[in-house]
Amino acid sequence: MAFGNLGQKFTALEIYDLVRKDLEKVEKEIGLESISSVEAVTYISQYLQTGGGKRLRPILVLLCGKLFGPANDSLARMAAVVEMIHSATLVHDDVIDLAKTRRGRPTINVVWGNHMSVLAGDWLYMQAFQVALRERRFEILDILIELTQRMVEGELLQLDRIGKIAVNETEYMELIDRKTASLFAACARLGAVCGGATEEQERRLGEYAWNLGIAFQQIDDILDFTSREKILGKPVGNDLREGKVTLPLIYALERAEPEERKLVETVLADGNYDQVPFSKILHVLNKYNAIEWAQKQALGYTEKARRIIGEFPESPFQRALVSVTNLVTDRDH
Repeated sequence: MAFGNLGQKFTALEIYDLVRKDLEKVEKEIGLESISSVEAVTYISQYLQTGGGKRLRPILVLLCGKLFGPANDSLARMAAVVEMIHSATLVHDDVIDLAKTRRGRPTINVVWGNHMSVLAGDWLYMQAFQVALRERRFEILDILIELTQRMVEGELLQLDRIGKIAVNETEYMELIDRKTASLFAACARLGAVCGGATEEQERRLGEYAWNLGIAFQQIDDILDFTSREKILGKPVGNDLREGKVTLPLIYALERAEPEERKLVETVLADGNYDQVPFSKILHVLNKYNAIEWAQKQALGYTEKARRIIGEFPESPFQRALVSVTNLVTDRDH
């Protein structure tokens, strides 16, 4: 496919076309590696694989690897590994959050129950590591072990803060660093390792993707207040209902009147919007321009990501990684 001037932004479809054939290999790899001798695990894995999703994390692996040369089997394999790990985290998240829907479908825990879901998530984690182990490369295992530890720490931090109104921006950043940005950074680093990058190139790509991941999560948290359920694939206002105080609300609460804080405390305590309608929470956010402020924060991180990826030689893959930063902040789901 011809992309014309490399200085122009790529659309999502153009980015996808750059790695389309590689993604087909990734999907095949996930399908083969998700088959278990336990039938229920296979069903759950297949349910997850057919559940949609942007496949942003495997695409990051592929684009970062192809910055340094043609794709290879290791690159496709690592792209499959990160998607399996991501799926496992979603399963565990939904169990912890008692979530009912994801991407417009019933969650795994609704269909199979919490006990089966937790074990299926564990199996996916271990299967991902088994696939990675076949590479026999310590640098890959180092990245994945560090990643898994940080993501589990993120879950523990989130559990500790569920239902608490006194969450500050530093604590919020600490949480999304572990839960989201660390996975994005690992994707870029794995791609760099498989593509033959130097240690410095790997480090810089990790920083690029970390900033991208922070922005991605911040936009996710904004969309939870501003999107529509049909677009988002899950109920709007779900984070607060589940006891999570995210960036827009943190900013508003720092400026809110006592009665406005009381509204938020009521939703946190009730776990629903029966006493306090969602519209009242949205009014508080709009009163203090919290959505606009949070959007500026996210744009700041994508700008840092663009500066870093701008250090790399221009190519279709480099331009695609530049354009990904725009897609992250411009999306509606």
